[in-house]
Amino acid sequence: MCYNKNCNCSSGCGCLTSKLGYWLVIVGAVNWGLVGLGGFFGMELNLVYLIFGFMPMLMNIVYLLVGVSGVMLVVGCPCSKCKNGVCDGCMPKNNSKTENVSTEGTPKS
Repeated sequence: MCYNKNCNCSSGCGCLTSKLGYWLVIVGAVNWGLVGLGGFFGMELNLVYLIFGFMPMLMNIVYLLVGVSGVMLVVGCPCSKCKNGVCDGCMPKNNSKTENVSTEGTPKS
């Protein structure tokens, strides 16, 4: 949600990295759910292994990216877009603080 009350974007807040991280966490959660479900039925339902099992290095990179995304989701992204809670369309082009954006409901820094 963009904190600019005049914004009607649907892209959400934050940078591309945080958006990709969000989706990687969802993919990781679904994958672990399938691993657990497969354990009950004696099946291998690890999608990362099924897709990238022939390339162990690529499989490990996917696991690493999911793990880093989970940590970033907990800690938060350090970029100015994510800190200010502003969508890409409302972010000033000069990367300064968003003083011209209404931050109603958020503490001022």
